[in-house]
Amino acid sequence: MSETTQPHLKRALGLVGLTLFGVTYMTVITVFTTYGIVNQVTDGHLPAAYVVAVVAMLFTAASYGAMVRRYPVAGSAYTYTQQSFGGAAGFITGWVMLLDYLFIPMINFMLIGIYLNTQFPAIPVWAFTLVALLLVLLFNILGITLVNKVNFAIIALSVILVVLFMVLAFKYAFGGDTSVSLVEPFTFGEGGIGAIASGAAILALSFLGFDAVSTLSEEAKRPRKDIPRAIVLATLVGGLFFILVSWAGSIAFQPDWTSLSDAEIEAAGVTVMDNIGGEAFTAFFVAVYVVGAFGSGMTGQVSVSRILYAMGRDGMLPKPLSRLHARFGTPIVAACVVSVFALSALFLSLDVVAFMISFGALAAFAMVNLSVIRTYLFPKGGRRQPLTAREILTRGVAPAIGFLLTIWLWTSLEPTTWIVGGIWIAVGVVIIAIVTRGFRRPVPKMDFSEGDPTTEQIDQLAEDYPLDPRQ
Repeated sequence: MSETTQPHLKRALGLVGLTLFGVTYMTVITVFTTYGIVNQVTDGHLPAAYVVAVVAMLFTAASYGAMVRRYPVAGSAYTYTQQSFGGAAGFITGWVMLLDYLFIPMINFMLIGIYLNTQFPAIPVWAFTLVALLLVLLFNILGITLVNKVNFAIIALSVILVVLFMVLAFKYAFGGDTSVSLVEPFTFGEGGIGAIASGAAILALSFLGFDAVSTLSEEAKRPRKDIPRAIVLATLVGGLFFILVSWAGSIAFQPDWTSLSDAEIEAAGVTVMDNIGGEAFTAFFVAVYVVGAFGSGMTGQVSVSRILYAMGRDGMLPKPLSRLHARFGTPIVAACVVSVFALSALFLSLDVVAFMISFGALAAFAMVNLSVIRTYLFPKGGRRQPLTAREILTRGVAPAIGFLLTIWLWTSLEPTTWIVGGIWIAVGVVIIAIVTRGFRRPVPKMDFSEGDPTTEQIDQLAEDYPLDPRQ
C-alpha cells in the first residue's frame, strides 16, 4: 500500500472506538491483582475504595484530556510537566514514572508465581516467578512480542471470565444466603475513611494506562474533541466495571480478612473463585490470569528496556545501557538490568510492590493536574484574554480538586513506600546534578512518546491550533 493511502486508514476511530480501546487497555481482570491486599486494608470494603479511586481518577482523566488538547502528539505525564514547569520538574516526574515502569514487570512475575503455586503447591512460588522472568528476558532479547490476535484472545477470555464470575456471584447472593448485605461493602467500616483512602491509593495501579487513548491521536477522526472525552469515558466505564466486579466478589465471599495468612491474601482471587465456581472455574481463572500477566510482564519489560536504552544513549545513565545485541538489534544490557531489578520479586512481598507502583502513578497524576492549571491559567508569556467562568471552573477548580485528591491518596500510602520513593527521587536529583555539571547545563529531556511526530500529526496540530503556537 502506498504512503498516500495511509492517512485515509488512520482517521478511522470515533468516540466509541477510542473509549473501548481505553477500557480494554485497563482490563477488568486487574481487580484481582490487589483483591486480597485492599480487602485486608479496608476490612472487606473494596467496592468503597474503588468508588473513592474512581472519583479521584475522573478528575485526573479530565486533566489528561485538557493536556491532550494542547499537546495532542504526546501522551505522558512527563511531557506535560516538562512543557508546563520546565526540564527539572519534567525529569523528576519522568524519573518517578520510571520507578513505576520498573515495578510493573516485577508484579506480573510475582503474580504468575503466586497463582500457579495454588494449582501446583509442590512447586515453590519463586520457581514459577524465576521461570517467567527468564522467559520474558529471552523474548525481550530475541525481539519477540505478543501478536495482536493473542492479545485480543486474552482480552476476550478475561471478559468471559468476569461475566461468568459476576453471574455466579449474584446468583449466590440472591439465591443462596439471604443474610448477605448488598450495601455493607460500600460503607467505610470500622477503619473509617482513612482505611478506605489507603485502599484507594493502592487501587491507582488499576487505572494505569487509561491515558493510553492519547497515543491514538493519529487514528482518531476528531482527535481534539474525541480523545479527551474518550479518556474520561474510559475511566468512568472501566471504574464502573471495577466497582461491579469487586461488589460481586464481596457479596459472594466475605471472610475475616485479618485472620488470613499472607499467602491467602496474595492469592485471594483463587479463594473467591473456588468459593463460587468450584475447582474447574478456578483452574480456568488461573490459566487466563497467568497468560494475561505474562503478556503484561513482557510488554512492560520491553517498554522499560527501551526507556533505559534511550537514557543511556542520551548520556543520562551509563552508556553501556545503550548497547544493542549484534544479531537481534535489541537493548540487551538494558533488558538484563530490568531483569536483575525484577529479581527483587523473589524476596519482596506483593503489597510492597503494589504500593510502589501506586506511588509512581499518583505522583504523575498529581503533576498532570498541576500542569493544567499552569498551562491554561498561567501560560508562559502571560494571558492575552481574561479568564471566563467556565475556564476557571474546568481549568482551575477541577484540576485543583484532582490534585488534592491524588495528594490525599498519595499520603495515605504506607510509610515504607515513602522511604523508598523518597530515596528514588533523591537519586534522580543527584543524576540531574551530575549530568548538568552542578545545574550549570540544561536538564536533559526524556522521551516517553511512541516516536517523532509524523507529517499528518504536524498537519493536525496546524489545523487544531491556527493561532500562534507559542500560546
